[in-house]
Amino acid sequence: MTQNLAQQLGYGADERLAIFNCDDLGSSLSANLACEEALRRGFATSATLMVPCPWAREAVERCKDLDIGVHLTLTSEYPLYRWRSMTGAASLHDADGFLPRTAQEVWAKADLRAVEAECRAQIDAALGWGLDVTHLDSHMGTMQMQPEYFSIYMKLAKDYRLPLRMVSTGAERHLGFACRELARQNGILFIDHFVLQWGQTTHMVIENAISKMRPGVTEFCLHPVLDGPELHAYDPTQAHIRAHDHACVMDEGLAHDIKRAGIRSISFRPLRNAMRG
Repeated sequence: MTQNLAQQLGYGADERLAIFNCDDLGSSLSANLACEEALRRGFATSATLMVPCPWAREAVERCKDLDIGVHLTLTSEYPLYRWRSMTGAASLHDADGFLPRTAQEVWAKADLRAVEAECRAQIDAALGWGLDVTHLDSHMGTMQMQPEYFSIYMKLAKDYRLPLRMVSTGAERHLGFACRELARQNGILFIDHFVLQWGQTTHMVIENAISKMRPGVTEFCLHPVLDGPELHAYDPTQAHIRAHDHACVMDEGLAHDIKRAGIRSISFRPLRNAMRG
């Protein structure tokens, strides 16, 4: 019988471990401040850096002692707040000269060689800035949801010896290809379960999930940003969600509920260490 990830990390078969990851570190100063606070004083355990974004370098200086991965970024989704690729490849940019706003635009136009080069440039930049990269995941799922992009995602994990965020088993059925088994065959460690549900508050999602969590490692995805003018300027339609996520991850009552449920909190670092063991 295949071991769950908790067993591979040296825990018991029935242990329930949780990673609380803050996506979009580097996207703004407000995101950097919120993610740092969530990691140092809240119950967050890791974060992922959007390397092409204007505030990425500041984020590394602020958080380089924490457990941070790279949030591979091929999209720039906001209407008026935009960023470009690290490599400048023409196929990675839209008519305005920025990374496209949607994953669909990326898939329709991007040259796969340029995609791989860009992802490597993002990881190498983070490493060059002194970040001890713990894992890889994908902004807006762009690298995960198409077989040819997932092949690059998996290749990067192998080459840099880094664990991956993976879609849930339920989502995998909709993708139409066995991404989890492919990663397993290539010796890549990845989380057992993934929880992200737009439409409900993250507080509600976590509260509902902790009583039903299955054995193994579950990743919860958060997007904390400090509420204020900067957030509302670049993300006016979803500012309340990101501000809520910051309040959620700082909620001492919820942190107590997680511990009381017998759930152990970890980061991606033990996965990386096991891959490199």
